[in-house]
Amino acid sequence: MSAAGLEIGTTTVTDRPRTRRRLGLREWAVVAVGAVAVIAILRVVSGASDIASSGALAAAIGLAVPIGLAGLGGLWSERAGVVNIGLEGMMILGTWGAGFCGYQWGPWAGVVGAIVMGMLGGLIHAVATVTFGVDHIVSGVAINIIGLGIAKYLSVRFFTGKPGGGPTQSPTIDPLPDFTLPGVSDGLGTLERKHWFFVSDLAAIVRAVCTNLSVLTVIAVLLFVGTWWVLWRTSFGLRLRSVGESPVAAESLGVHVLRYKFLAVLISGGLAGLGGGFLAIVAANIYRDGQTGGRGYIGLAAMIFGNWRPGGLLAGAGLFGYTDAVQLRGGGNVHAFLLLFAVLLVAIGIWQVVRNHRTVQGVLAVVVGVLVGWWYLAADAVPAELTGTTPYVTTLLVLAFASQRLRMPAADGQIYRKGEGH
Repeated sequence: MSAAGLEIGTTTVTDRPRTRRRLGLREWAVVAVGAVAVIAILRVVSGASDIASSGALAAAIGLAVPIGLAGLGGLWSERAGVVNIGLEGMMILGTWGAGFCGYQWGPWAGVVGAIVMGMLGGLIHAVATVTFGVDHIVSGVAINIIGLGIAKYLSVRFFTGKPGGGPTQSPTIDPLPDFTLPGVSDGLGTLERKHWFFVSDLAAIVRAVCTNLSVLTVIAVLLFVGTWWVLWRTSFGLRLRSVGESPVAAESLGVHVLRYKFLAVLISGGLAGLGGGFLAIVAANIYRDGQTGGRGYIGLAAMIFGNWRPGGLLAGAGLFGYTDAVQLRGGGNVHAFLLLFAVLLVAIGIWQVVRNHRTVQGVLAVVVGVLVGWWYLAADAVPAELTGTTPYVTTLLVLAFASQRLRMPAADGQIYRKGEGH
């Protein structure tokens, strides 16, 4: 048994033919340089220097991390065949765990508390779906409700009367370490302020990742890399993914299906809880009621549009974080972003037609891109009522048009009982 197919003699029979080669490192480097060039051109044309500033990009990273961690939790669970829409509830539990443990014993204890509380939500979901066969959607909705209720009750119970705390918030949490490359950061800042074409934009991007970068952000990136390696490069990952594709076949080959499902959902809860912990410890240094703001649902959407793969998920989370950071830094930036949005949609449309031969999807993307470009030229500003929706609309449209043939794990969401294959 292999990730690609079954080996018969010297011939490998794959589950589906390969129609095109994946982009290699060189192609992705060209895409990255092209993206920086496009942003530089749009900055010059629109006059909105903040859309490519290191401040906006650093804010985008901070906004993308919790969404990415929630989506990564969903990826682990669904690759094992368990739908997890309870990510929001697990994130809520993680924020409370970070708030309680963080102010009691320090920020690193807060990180552990966030993971443990998230895993508690994952444990409830695993027992309900894997052990008792409860419908995955019903269980996920229940987790969201239970997580919200538990966090509210525990906040009143443990934070009321504490210095700086109250029924809806925890006392202040000490910050986690962050790092800045002193000479490099200052030099890049000087280049950024020159506003030179391409050079200043590239300097801003590099400066954003080497100035006041939280250690938890680095850990989140390593978790993405680790997830890719474990799930696609190890026998453990192959077994876990086989459980999500065909549990009957996996069990016939000696894989303990229920054990892998249970473990995957626990890991899912821990990752979602860590995303909540990031909000409490890094983003705010305090736990607050309603802190997640639906990011668990956004992470789940990014995971789906990313085709249940870490790379696509990371792109979706990054796009949402960037657009959210732009709109938070002022309505003028959102108006300038319309031009970037238009160019992005047109480029996606051309890509879909030329490379993927998906004419309908490509033409629709180009048409929407042209309409957005016309909006940019016809209006001087984006109405305040629409500014807050920019991250949601942009992320959904771009990911919808850019997505390939979405293929969820074949057995995702199915109830499985031990011994069904016998």
